[in-house]
Amino acid sequence: MITYSLNRYDNTEIAKFRLKVINFHNQFGTKPTLKAFPVSRSTIFLWKKTFKDNQGKLSSLIPQSTKPNLPRTSKINLKIISEIKRLREESYSPGKKKIKPLLDKFCKKNYLIPIAESTIGKVLKRNNYFKTKNNIKFQHNPARQRRKWKTKRKRVRYAPKPKSYGYIQMDTITKFIDGIKRYIITSIDVKLKLSFSLMYPRLNSRNAKDFLIKFQQVYPLKIQAIQTDNGLEFLGEFDQYLRKQNIPHFFTYPRCPKINGTVERFNRTLQEKFIDPNLYLIHEPELFNDKMIEYLLYYNGERPHESLGDLSPLEYLVYNGLESKKTVTYTRG
Repeated sequence: MITYSLNRYDNTEIAKFRLKVINFHNQFGTKPTLKAFPVSRSTIFLWKKTFKDNQGKLSSLIPQSTKPNLPRTSKINLKIISEIKRLREESYSPGKKKIKPLLDKFCKKNYLIPIAESTIGKVLKRNNYFKTKNNIKFQHNPARQRRKWKTKRKRVRYAPKPKSYGYIQMDTITKFIDGIKRYIITSIDVKLKLSFSLMYPRLNSRNAKDFLIKFQQVYPLKIQAIQTDNGLEFLGEFDQYLRKQNIPHFFTYPRCPKINGTVERFNRTLQEKFIDPNLYLIHEPELFNDKMIEYLLYYNGERPHESLGDLSPLEYLVYNGLESKKTVTYTRG
């Protein structure tokens, strides 16, 4: 093995590593080197050739710049770029799809070669042609920046299997009927299967908080934790209320409905057995909710659940000596 004094050469960690690989290869061969270092066979021989051609100078193993000698330059006509900027400033900040036909007319009028829609997008990005909220100057598009939350979300990786009661899953069902949206917020105890739901005309964190307070009024036990998806209704006032109540709030990972499987299964039952047959009441939230409470009385008080030994949740509470502080018909404070 040829040994080289590192003190005589540039003190570069990458070059030292490459020299170490070369020396190891000279001593032990190719197969052991490939197992010992994360490099390919062709890379090893390229480093050895470079090192040899430069008379064993360590500086030859320092990575060279990969920047091309003749970097690419934009061939887009400056008049086109100026027109794109003008359209963004004066035409309510249109996107590349809206700019395309307007720019084509401009190019035809000025005998210029039109550019593709994707190229327009590149011009917008390259020149930071994104307006601020007050439309005064251009900057990077705020919508492209990832939203930063003040606190880190606690996430659950797998569907929970709590050993005690009080672990609640919550979700929202959205219905779009006759051009109007209605939102049914649902909740269920993962172990006890006691459920609750209410419909709201709007979906926001204030209504989600209102729902949780009403659920607390009818839920016979202490809530130990709340698990939701990442919907905006479960942030803001809803999340702040949980913090004040010292109730842990767990979030599922995006696009993982199985983690919220218990409430998702309840949603399916609720839609099939109650919501779909009663859509004619969807425009009357109070009537709809009153009738839905009747269904919840059946679901919680009469419907047998296999996981509860074919007892209903309320029957299971009585059987185990637990008393409900209010019935599920109590929904308004």
